[in-house]
Amino acid sequence: MSYPPAVYHGDSGEVSARLVRGDGEPALVYPNGNKVFHLALGSGTGGTYGLYRWEFGGPPSGPGAHFHRTITESFYVLEGTVTIYDGTEWVRCRSGDFVHVPAGGLHGFRNEDGAAKMLLHFAPGAPRERYFEQLAEGTADMSPQEYDAFMREHDNIWV
Repeated sequence: MSYPPAVYHGDSGEVSARLVRGDGEPALVYPNGNKVFHLALGSGTGGTYGLYRWEFGGPPSGPGAHFHRTITESFYVLEGTVTIYDGTEWVRCRSGDFVHVPAGGLHGFRNEDGAAKMLLHFAPGAPRERYFEQLAEGTADMSPQEYDAFMREHDNIWV
């Protein structure tokens, strides 16, 4: 494997670092208390990745088994326990555990033991924020056809 083609062609570098403070307000708060912090949007990383901090509020929640055709998804548990489906079983992951799921890989995640925090990384940087926003607003008013179209639009294939 070699390095990818250059994306920066200048001679002296540039000032372009972006700081996101850890004590900022969440971008989204779900009715169940889950919080989503946008750390790096695909629109700000040149489409290379998206990074989000997900904080489970306490009540068990999270998506069942699914896969994505266009994006990889990685999980890094910061605090608590997050149960992650690895394609064959639900595995309890603790602080410091990392799970990477390539495109097409079956996965899901949930908190079963109360509050937990994790990082969610998507590559390339798909616009997941709209997906998270709609889930926070709710999908109960969608017809089955609208729900299926919404999931297809956001590359969620349920199994």
